[in-house]
Amino acid sequence: MERFLPWPEYLDLARRAEGVGYDSIWVGDHLIYDLPDGSTRGPYEAWTTLAAIAAATERVEIGPLVASASFHAPAMLAKQAATVDAISQGRLIVGLGAGWNRREFDAFGFPYDQRVSRFEEALAIIAPLLREGRATFHGRFYDVDDCVLDPRPIREGGPPIMLGSNSPRMLSIGLPIVDSWNVWWSIYDNSVERFAEIKAEVDAVMPQGRYVEATAAVLVTLPGGKGRLMGDTYDTRVTTVTPDDLGDQVRGLANAGATHLQLVLDPITVDSIETVGEVLAELES
Repeated sequence: MERFLPWPEYLDLARRAEGVGYDSIWVGDHLIYDLPDGSTRGPYEAWTTLAAIAAATERVEIGPLVASASFHAPAMLAKQAATVDAISQGRLIVGLGAGWNRREFDAFGFPYDQRVSRFEEALAIIAPLLREGRATFHGRFYDVDDCVLDPRPIREGGPPIMLGSNSPRMLSIGLPIVDSWNVWWSIYDNSVERFAEIKAEVDAVMPQGRYVEATAAVLVTLPGGKGRLMGDTYDTRVTTVTPDDLGDQVRGLANAGATHLQLVLDPITVDSIETVGEVLAELES
């Protein structure tokens, strides 16, 4: 959330999103931000939040957008994911990334160096645990010996794994393993044309014989929106998409190859959720 919200109101937003027809609900995995006005803000912790949303909803898919692999030991992250998958009865998508906001790494004592190398080892532990229930791995950063994930995830073969990056090295690590990849709205300028270009770049390095779904976050600006926090600044230098434009944006991204969209509402309010819900209903009619 871009602002503090008491927990009952936060959970109410999730229920309303499901009620008006959204297909998925996503939460960021962040710990702390220093705001431009000098204040400091931190959101609720992602995995416990997902567990609560899973228990309070029945239909929507849920997931972190995306979980920082550095915030938890990899085997414990897999354990958390399997538990949330069970609570949701198989509705979890495991979005994973290397993290980027150094402020929260330093504040909470997580190593910031060699994040991609650490992610590579983490994925080598998380993926087999979620999919096969067992992993042994001996690396530079992580070491697990005959780790067994029990209970296993509800979904056969484990929950889908989504790579939260389109950088060349992260793609080289993730594409042979993951089920989908995601690009954040500020990376592709919130535009269909730039998304198509990035997807072509990803397709060009796709391992032979593999199909990995493409997904994209879309910033949707509504009345009262003030921009979304990106690190310590508000990044609004992108194509503006409003509810009036959203139908065309969704169709354009789908035609460009996106299979799932995460709508980043600005602001996140009951009115915003219901207004965009009406657009989604029209798209399905």
